Amino acid sequence: MTSIYLTKGNKMLLLFRQGGRVVNDVWVGSAGGHFEDFELNDAEACVLRELEEELGLTGNDIENLSLRYITLRRTEEEIRQNYYFFAELKAGVNDCLVSNEGISKWFEYSELPALKMPFTSEFVIAHYLQTGNKTNELYAGAADGEKVIFTRMPAF
Repeated sequence: MTSIYLTKGNKMLLLFRQGGRVVNDVWVGSAGGHFEDFELNDAEACVLRELEEELGLTGNDIENLSLRYITLRRTEEEIRQNYYFFAELKAGVNDCLVSNEGISKWFEYSELPALKMPFTSEFVIAHYLQTGNKTNELYAGAADGEKVIFTRMPAF
């Protein structure tokens, strides 16, 4: 799956996901979802498609799109691999965004830790607030049942 977190200043847009097959009644990224077959080798194409489908935004409405986290979590049925992107909403783009997947709301960064989120998302946001928003690094995270352990992924 992919997910994108849109930011504007010190705020982040989240979605209270309702009616999803896997994730319900929790705060998730601004938009996201499952890969289509033709996107399996292109996570950015997937997240941009989801952004347009769910919020009506295109790549022209955002800037500094960056893959920042990849997480793995094993459940009883599957291994879930998530690609987390972050981007800024461009100045002048209407920030009154409505999603067809649930309720969209802007939150101050300071409000994020108190929100109920899916397991790996909770740790991604905590890491982003503490470390990730100060770097341009890509991080990999593996869930061990109690936490997600992150490591920087340098290119070599």
